Amino acid sequence: MRNFSDLRYFCQYIVKKYGSPSNASEEDKAQEFRKIYLRDLPLDIRTLRAIASACGVHINGVESKNLPQNIRGYHDVFDDERNIYYKKGDTKSGIENTVLHEFREMIEPVFAELDTDYSPLRTNAVHLAANKFATAVLLPKEEFRDKVYESGFDVIALSKLYSKSCAQVLLRMGEVMQGSIFLYSALYEQGPEVNSWILNYWTGSANDDDPDANVYGADGLFPRKGRAVVPGSLIDMVIKTKKPHLVRRITILDTKEDDGLVAIARPLAISGDIAKVALVAMLAHNIGLLQPQIDLINPIEVEEFHKHL
Repeated sequence: MRNFSDLRYFCQYIVKKYGSPSNASEEDKAQEFRKIYLRDLPLDIRTLRAIASACGVHINGVESKNLPQNIRGYHDVFDDERNIYYKKGDTKSGIENTVLHEFREMIEPVFAELDTDYSPLRTNAVHLAANKFATAVLLPKEEFRDKVYESGFDVIALSKLYSKSCAQVLLRMGEVMQGSIFLYSALYEQGPEVNSWILNYWTGSANDDDPDANVYGADGLFPRKGRAVVPGSLIDMVIKTKKPHLVRRITILDTKEDDGLVAIARPLAISGDIAKVALVAMLAHNIGLLQPQIDLINPIEVEEFHKHL
């Protein structure tokens, strides 16, 4: 391998080091990408343009009116001409994510060319892999996990720190905490109707080292995507008061003798109006992990809930 001035060379490097692209996780691929191309450079749009150019990829902005709804970008390949297109006017974070996402999708067929035993991912799987790759490049695992603890699992504070969307931060938090702690986190946003709120993103993780340090048999306790805000819930209280709330004990058993969960919800206000509400729940005895966030936002405290968030 001569250098990394072409997309194929990065793919050859992965195949040579791991034996097969399937042996390298998206975390591995992202780490190699950062090590080879980023080094000490700041991860921003300018740097990504330079990396893409070095790989023989052109980056182009496209007017939003020329893109299908809900599409932030795409790529095309004709002979040796490779292009990535992003939506003009998108956020800085959105453009960065689009470029990395399309980069990952673009290398998949190259893997198949270089390794004839490799079965390339299907369309949906490639999309999911590209999402993981982009997020892993933008929010490197070890550093991000340290910041999660330092912030007290504060999705909004982490979003501001990394200049990334709350949704991306929330989903990444579930990935990097997987295996080490029981966690449930959700992001609520305004729905299509006036004064309606729904859960748009959620994530979770489990404690693999201590199976007892998890919550089982709590069906329906943790809302999933599309769930509307329930009256009397922690999110409902935050929306009505426009202030963060903490419930110190959420019991699950009918006897109410269990230690249960602790949950904290924080609103993100833009121009005085609430745009999003981030919720984090974990086992009550882990409340100390939330203390940095508690100290920062000084939430209104609710003593106890039973079988609901």
